[in-house]
Amino acid sequence: MKTEMPQHLPVWDDGEWTPLPSLSGEVSADACVIGLGGSGLTLIEELLHRHERVIGLDAHDVGAGAAGRNGGFLLAGTYDFYHDAIRRHGHARAHAIYGATLIEMGRIAQAAPGTVRFVGSKRVAASPQEVEDCRLQYDALTADGWPCEWYEGADGTGLLLPTDGAFDPLTRCRLLAQRARADGATLYGHSPILEIRGTCVHTPHGRVHAGRVFVAVDGRLEHLLPELDGRVRTARLQMLATAATGELQVPSPMYYRDGYEYWQQLPDGRIALGGFRDRGGDGEWTHDGSPSAVVQQHLERFLREHLGVQAPITHRWAASAGYTETGLPVIAQVREHVWALGGYCGTGNVIGALAARGVAAAALDGDPSGVRLLLGPDWSPAVAAGAPFTR
Repeated sequence: MKTEMPQHLPVWDDGEWTPLPSLSGEVSADACVIGLGGSGLTLIEELLHRHERVIGLDAHDVGAGAAGRNGGFLLAGTYDFYHDAIRRHGHARAHAIYGATLIEMGRIAQAAPGTVRFVGSKRVAASPQEVEDCRLQYDALTADGWPCEWYEGADGTGLLLPTDGAFDPLTRCRLLAQRARADGATLYGHSPILEIRGTCVHTPHGRVHAGRVFVAVDGRLEHLLPELDGRVRTARLQMLATAATGELQVPSPMYYRDGYEYWQQLPDGRIALGGFRDRGGDGEWTHDGSPSAVVQQHLERFLREHLGVQAPITHRWAASAGYTETGLPVIAQVREHVWALGGYCGTGNVIGALAARGVAAAALDGDPSGVRLLLGPDWSPAVAAGAPFTR
């Protein structure tokens, strides 16, 4: 199978962004936020609301990681389907998180106008066993009054979640960055972190002296903060996109095979497809953010044979995302005045924003309620969330 590799830009990149300057010299702030993805930029927004002087850093640029290279889904709940979340985290917490994510999706749409389409999402079963699992999910959602419809169509059997949506994740990040700069934050790109010594952040050409440091990255979190090694693990997620096509009509984002495959059709007709992380083997547990031939071959075969789309492939890309054993993020004060948040298990678009709001309240206001909503009533700042990674 032909597996030509177009340049590794996500389909969301329109090429119109002016790169951030890199850090040079000594600067100071009340808070330094490392990572300019959705969670980092939401955190900067929260810090600015508390009248903090904020400097933001990124090894590359705004939305250059998973936050701007994902599938563009806005989904309620956690990494687990709702019935699984109830089983793993208890009914009260699963219910509270689901409700909080619905509210947060509305905030995302308001903060990034024009980027979000509330068109719902579908989970389509890949096997009879998955059909039965969809029924369990349906029963749990409807029992709690959450909108959910049983779905049977030409593309399969499963569920329609009418409150979910699709959006442009990179444009969202860029809009948040523009607003943060207008509100007084100073942002630097192309400034990889060499060391965090106390609350002094060292980059190749400069240093930030801060009162607090927040490491708000998803993939490679354990590389920046070795204290989290074993509690979060980085995986490579891969996608491709086609030219505009009328071969297929996809009105809402699609989940398939328990969410391992996912796709949507952009308003201009392009198909964006991701998945097959499990088919790449142990090699997908990596910090390498480049597409691999093995997974790209699986994606292309699925595109051609399962979806029946023959349109040219215009984009192939990958991103690093952090995973935890619990399916919930890591939120912790790993050192004095140094906080970590990440490990969103592929659900960072919404959960990452909630984590950012929670950590701001915990660190600056002494209010842990937002973090405890996600991680449970026993959470304390000095304890990294989640069990050690055993898979």
